[in-house]
Amino acid sequence: MLREEMEILMNERQCLLDATGAAAVFVASLDGKSLPDSARQAARILSNSLNNLPEETLRDALEKVKAEFAVRA
Repeated sequence: MLREEMEILMNERQCLLDATGAAAVFVASLDGKSLPDSARQAARILSNSLNNLPEETLRDALEKVKAEFAVRA
């Protein structure tokens, strides 16, 4: 039972890393000046959330996204 829970948590972590990495790449590519105010506020909140992550977690997320781009290219 514990093993199953660990597998579920590891799978969830991988999904969260995918989403986090994609969000980081998305925010980095935005031009905030061309966004409507509501989208700019959402981008700011997302950016702050990403910046509050531990560096290692963000690095893992970006590496995972880079691997996704490499596979698709």
